[in-house]
Amino acid sequence: MAGPAPPPKQEELVPHPVKDQLPNVSFCITSPPPWPEAILLGFQHYLVVLGTTVLIPTALVPQMGGGNDEKARVVQTLLFLAGINTLLQTYFGTCLPAVMGGSYTFVAPTISIILAGRYSNIVDPHEKFLHIMRGTQGALIVASTLQIIIGFSGLWRNVTRYLSPLSAVPLVALAGFGLYELGFPGVAKCVEVGLPVIILLVTFSQYVPHAIHSERSVFDRFAVIFSITIVWLYAYLLTVGGAYRHAPPKTQLHCRTDRSGLVGGAPWIRVPYPFQWGAPTFDAGEAFAMMAASFVALVESTGTFTAVARYASATPVPPSVLSRGIGWQGIAILLDGLFGTANGTSVSVENAGLLALTRVGSRRVVQISAGFMIFFSILGKFGAVFASIPAPIFAALYCLLFAYVGAGGLSFLQFCNLNSFRTKFILGFSFFMGLSVPQYFNEYTSVAGYGPVHTGARWFNDIINVIFSSKPFVAGFVAFFLDNSLHRHDSAVRKDRGLHWWHKFRSYKGDPRSEEFYRLPLNLNKFFPAD
Repeated sequence: MAGPAPPPKQEELVPHPVKDQLPNVSFCITSPPPWPEAILLGFQHYLVVLGTTVLIPTALVPQMGGGNDEKARVVQTLLFLAGINTLLQTYFGTCLPAVMGGSYTFVAPTISIILAGRYSNIVDPHEKFLHIMRGTQGALIVASTLQIIIGFSGLWRNVTRYLSPLSAVPLVALAGFGLYELGFPGVAKCVEVGLPVIILLVTFSQYVPHAIHSERSVFDRFAVIFSITIVWLYAYLLTVGGAYRHAPPKTQLHCRTDRSGLVGGAPWIRVPYPFQWGAPTFDAGEAFAMMAASFVALVESTGTFTAVARYASATPVPPSVLSRGIGWQGIAILLDGLFGTANGTSVSVENAGLLALTRVGSRRVVQISAGFMIFFSILGKFGAVFASIPAPIFAALYCLLFAYVGAGGLSFLQFCNLNSFRTKFILGFSFFMGLSVPQYFNEYTSVAGYGPVHTGARWFNDIINVIFSSKPFVAGFVAFFLDNSLHRHDSAVRKDRGLHWWHKFRSYKGDPRSEEFYRLPLNLNKFFPAD
């Protein structure tokens, strides 16, 4: 007679294995989806980049003295260069599927130029706009040299070699989470339009795919298109139905679909060209302030490039490739200065988040999106129709897309020892200071009208105030400094900070997969060797 069956073996509790590349990504950098799907996904990236492209000129151009015509032309120029710079970055820069677009980092020095005393005596608004635009162009041209030199000289390569998974966590995480003020506060400006987008986006991307067991990913992959289309139509019906007829002007501006002024101001066909506003003017103080913003954007983009590589299922970016990408970002800012966008360029955080939402990290998709940007910037009226989507809709998208980038930063904790007190101190202190220091600078500025550093030298004030208002910069700098100075020669610390996992990626040739992801086209690697 057989004895009783042995008790079932208890499942062993083992930690999740560390992954150099993110699994479960449907299409990585070098594996494009089928053409129809790739075109739709590219259009989705175009829609997402429109938010920043429209919001920045909408905030700046009226302060510069420009009207709807000038605003439409600046939006067109910014979108045109976003397309050009994205193509340059994906072909010759890091070769990552990174969208290059307008950056909020450059807004503070631009406002400083707007408030400069040398423009206060100009009475005619259009004339004032042209003079301020030429001043920002000159400052951007000078500021671009910083990134071009740091990037192409290999200087940034030598810095990022010391970036460990531990110091990357606060930098990448706050590149996403640090933009929280652009999320729900923007949704709340017209909650009846913004909130449905968040609900639909979460439903389409997270719940519907599990409710409908389909072989093809449709709802999660195109959740942004579905959500924007439904709520944009709903907002249009509210507008024509007279829901906001007696609402305050501010509510009408955020909720109505016919208040952007872009469709009326945009020409039918127009190709932006260099010096379209006139010859740039140069001022040393303004150039120094813009250089500070350029340096901050350089650090922030390093964090976003790292997140893009993760969500494209690539290996960690080799320092030489990062340096090359920063050099091309400098060329992007130079083009911004030559064409006149009143803004600089950095890696689009929202589009990095879209890679995670769609699980498609294909380079071809992002290059197709660049084609849409260039096409719709030249056909002004058609592009302006999409650009007139109410701002709360974009703010709702940011709630998910910025969150994904922040979570991408937290994912590097898998390489670190979270039981180490050194790790806990560096993480906690850098996160806290990264949130707390910029909060102080921003609060002080909103109350006093100027930053905490308020000396007689305006350029010095702008430099310090711009640098310490950036959450990823402060957090990344604190973490990088502490991680490379606290007991760094201790052999146990090397493992605690995760450096042994990333050691082989410190050199381009250290891992054979680098060639697949980061190789330049047309055998250009011979002329731009990566070490």
